[in-house]
Amino acid sequence: MAEHKVTFDTSPEPVFVPTGTLLVEAAKEAGVEVMQPCGGQGRCGRCAVQITEGTARRRSSLRLSEEDIAEGYALACQTVIEGDVSVVVPPQEKIQRRLTTDRTAAEVRVPDGYVPEQAQTIKRYNLTIEPPSMEDQTDDWSRLQRALRQETNLEGIKASLGLLRKIGAVLRESGWQVTAVLETHIWDCPECEARLIDLLPGNTAAEEPLWGAAVDIGTTTVSLWLVNLLTGEVAAQVAEYNGQIARGEDVISRIVYAGKGTGGQELSQLVIGTIDELLERACKRAQADQEKIVKMTITGNSTMIHLLLDIPAVSIRLDPFVTGINLIPSLMAGEIDIKIHPEASVDCLPGVASYVGADITAGVLSSGMDDTEKTTLFMDVGTNGEIVLGSREWLVTCAASAGPAFEGAGVKDGMRATKGAIEEVWVNAEDYEPSYRVIGNVKPQGLCGSALISLIAEMFLTGVLDKAGNVQVELDTPRTRQGEHGGEYVIAWADETAHGEDIVITHVDIDNLLRAKAAIYAGYTILADSVGVPLEMVEQVLIGGSFGKYINVEKAVQIGLLPDMPWENFHFLGNTSVQGSYLALIDYQRRERIRGIASRMTYIELSADNSFYDAFMSALFLPHTDMNRFPTVAKMMESVK
Repeated sequence: MAEHKVTFDTSPEPVFVPTGTLLVEAAKEAGVEVMQPCGGQGRCGRCAVQITEGTARRRSSLRLSEEDIAEGYALACQTVIEGDVSVVVPPQEKIQRRLTTDRTAAEVRVPDGYVPEQAQTIKRYNLTIEPPSMEDQTDDWSRLQRALRQETNLEGIKASLGLLRKIGAVLRESGWQVTAVLETHIWDCPECEARLIDLLPGNTAAEEPLWGAAVDIGTTTVSLWLVNLLTGEVAAQVAEYNGQIARGEDVISRIVYAGKGTGGQELSQLVIGTIDELLERACKRAQADQEKIVKMTITGNSTMIHLLLDIPAVSIRLDPFVTGINLIPSLMAGEIDIKIHPEASVDCLPGVASYVGADITAGVLSSGMDDTEKTTLFMDVGTNGEIVLGSREWLVTCAASAGPAFEGAGVKDGMRATKGAIEEVWVNAEDYEPSYRVIGNVKPQGLCGSALISLIAEMFLTGVLDKAGNVQVELDTPRTRQGEHGGEYVIAWADETAHGEDIVITHVDIDNLLRAKAAIYAGYTILADSVGVPLEMVEQVLIGGSFGKYINVEKAVQIGLLPDMPWENFHFLGNTSVQGSYLALIDYQRRERIRGIASRMTYIELSADNSFYDAFMSALFLPHTDMNRFPTVAKMMESVK
């Protein structure tokens, strides 16, 4: 097969690839980064590059204008190389490095009544071992087991081959004084009484920390807490954008990407790279040795856990929507190449179904809803809106595919909640002029999720939008105008912005946002109907996820995202997933409780429920077709008139 030379302006050396190679694969071989937020499906148009010499065959030109094509632009994920080409790669979208959640630590309190000696499964023992002699020729491993048995009363202690290879040297070099690190309770192996994690020379001071890490792999953000297992205290909290974003902004895009060639391995390496980066950062802050982290718990939605472990996830997006596995056996860090102690226990917490994963079981635990008599609605509003309804007596759950609109994706001027993002908007009812607040008090670059919610609410209440989400372009204001895809509203003029272009919200943006909020509202109403519990009977609404911290309850109710009930019923809990991961890390009984939560949950697949479509269509209006569901909004609209 013929080979062709591909030259990239950002790479010093060309690469040679066979006929039929995708341009994005050639870029990867050349070490050139090309973003693929849609997972290489050709939907987003953000992998566009410019072919300056030679030609290639475009399989799709979606989102490219005739002028773009005439200038040589092509989608790298949809363009096949059939000859020598030279390619210019535009500057790739960069994500602000530090997150708000990384700069501001969440308040963490060690649970009341917590006794590490009783709750923690990782323990450290200082041992002085009788050396062998001609009278006692017991082998090294049996000698160590005997000393541990005398110290702990544990039988059947196991060790890996790697540890067995070093035991003799450690014992002799240390003069038979050693520190043994044991895992005394292995949740998925009742017959295994204990496992040796490490054998260290000398006796370790009792006050020296024993390190563990609690991790939450979010679709957008990965969070990690570094924890002293001897006290339960959190020494560092760090967060970073999930490295997988470059290969897909949502779970479906990543599943598609994982199914292409070595895509699954690449996505696994990307998220492990993010975890390793966070480990390094956390250990630097706490002055801890990364290699001495001996336990890790991991939460995340079902897709994130599958992609972490490079388990095929394709069945999650295909009818009948099942996971490869919900309950991952306990692993060792060396098996998945996370850079902590290679013998460290790595426990991926259990999920429930394709779109209700360990992030939700961990969230239910940390929220306490599984131990309350109150009828509770728990929601994690994100790309995939997971919802749980119930109490200590019962739990039902579902997932509503909201898409990434509330995280700024799929919106023309949307962005994540970083410096330069407009975070809240107000619209004057008299002249329709907006005012806004920007993160970092700098010139605005776009709109983050909280701004989009407040903007839609303000536009609706002031008459800029009708109930169907149409921009009223006939209003006496230059802020409303006819755009390329329908009516649009200008929030900031070009001379006010950081990039010198108007910041607007378009009809397409509004439609995406209405679909997202309709999916979530329909999800929890169908869930309530399925068990015969009217929303009026819900006594509290618990909202998890970092996005939930910034939601303005009043505005979220006004657009029909949240149910219309007293504000005091709403409680924002922050990242409940990482909180649950932390609790499972420090207390094996809470780890068992999460497993019980997963087994108790009844999952409802909304796509199989005929009533979901009707509920979704009714919720596509502001705030809803049935205003009786939103009496406070109806009253406010009357007062505005």
